[in-house]
Amino acid sequence: MRILYGVQGTGNGHIARARIMAAALANRPDIDVDFVFTGRPPEKYFDMEVFGDYRTLTGLSFVTQNGQVDRWTTLRNANIKQLLHDIKKLDTHSYDLLINDFEPVTAWAAKQQHTPSISISHQAAFAYKVPKTGDGIADKLLMKGFAPTQYQLGVHWYHFNQPIIPPFIADKPAFAPSADNILVYLPFEDISEIHQMLEPISDQNFLCFHPAIQQSAKQGNIHWHPTSKHHFQRALQQCKGVIANGGFELSSEALQLGKKLLIKPLHGQFEQLSNVLTLNKLNLCHTLFQLDTGVTEEWLDAPDNEAISFPDDPSVLIDWLKKGNWQDTNDLCNTLWKNVHYGEKTQEHLLSLAF
Repeated sequence: MRILYGVQGTGNGHIARARIMAAALANRPDIDVDFVFTGRPPEKYFDMEVFGDYRTLTGLSFVTQNGQVDRWTTLRNANIKQLLHDIKKLDTHSYDLLINDFEPVTAWAAKQQHTPSISISHQAAFAYKVPKTGDGIADKLLMKGFAPTQYQLGVHWYHFNQPIIPPFIADKPAFAPSADNILVYLPFEDISEIHQMLEPISDQNFLCFHPAIQQSAKQGNIHWHPTSKHHFQRALQQCKGVIANGGFELSSEALQLGKKLLIKPLHGQFEQLSNVLTLNKLNLCHTLFQLDTGVTEEWLDAPDNEAISFPDDPSVLIDWLKKGNWQDTNDLCNTLWKNVHYGEKTQEHLLSLAF
């Protein structure tokens, strides 16, 4: 079986999810897979060895400014001519299936060339009845037309009685929790504003990873680091809490480890606003709508989260994909959700939700 796998590269969450799939697919001699990434310059990708001889294309990306999506700059910077050229040039005829994680070039190429395609992504979950907020007409059109596929298999923290699977979290604890640090990952915020929020809390150490940092440096109680998968995972596993934007993948990893969460959703990004809505309903995060020292200090006294155990092996999903009966998701979803275990308080909150 030949698979084309398209991944949105604007954020690290899509790539993290694809890494788990790539590692599992590499153990399947009966499957040949090619990866295509779009959304960031080629030199900005890191720790990509697991993807083999992957390709990068321009695609479409989102421009952020001061912690929110800048829609007009996003539209102005969109290279539609290059996008259409890449869609036309990408040949998908030799593939049996496209797996798509919110990536437009491969999705539209497969659609035009009638190659079977399936979305396996957190964004695909929003095609179904799940908690949402802030989704205007433009957001609905974007979700429907940005990366269209024949089938949609969502990924979320709960199934909501929909064709949704749990996230796979492969990085189980390799480092014992030992540090009294707070991990900070706010890639869409200005470094100076992050510093201004954290510096007054002088009795707390913060490990801040940011794509604008080139070399590790220490400023009082703040340790700045460039993005790195290994060092980030070590910091995540050892820290006592996480301050982050509302991306799905990092929140999932923190939930797996039982880390308390302080989430600042990216304004204008309904997916992140909806993620915070769900986490708040489950009492699994505190919300930071602007960078605020006082709110951060209050959150530092909050208790840890109950850990959620998510599956770590996507082999069941890969077997299902190879069978080719992609419209029938019942057995797949039931099997995977049996491997998810919530704490007692989280289960109570789930029961109180209306689906």
